[in-house]
Amino acid sequence: MKIQEAAENYLEEVLMVSQRQGHVRQTDICTAMNYSRPTVSVALRELAAAGYLDIDGAGYITLTDSGQKIAGRIYERHCVLANVLMALGTDRDTAYKDACKIEHDISDASFNNIKEHYDKYVKSN
Repeated sequence: MKIQEAAENYLEEVLMVSQRQGHVRQTDICTAMNYSRPTVSVALRELAAAGYLDIDGAGYITLTDSGQKIAGRIYERHCVLANVLMALGTDRDTAYKDACKIEHDISDASFNNIKEHYDKYVKSN
């Protein structure tokens, strides 16, 4: 199922915050994404209603299996693409910003070819 880029960004951010600090709350997402509380609240409720994340009574956010799958896929793309761009000489900040733009639109076939090339020729050196 294809979901919107904005939803992918929220799921990826929940994953990254969770990895950094072990727990995620709405305020963490507001801070990380620099969005207002109402904007984040609406998006998180929609993602919860769609079955991509759970929000418990204390406000802690966890990814469901389907949310984890999407977030992991996007995060992997983000990291691989940024690393490829940096290996080509792009500075770190630009590489991560550009990777964020590319990660949503690149086809699976093209991404897999880039990743295979990166793993074989760049990462191993």
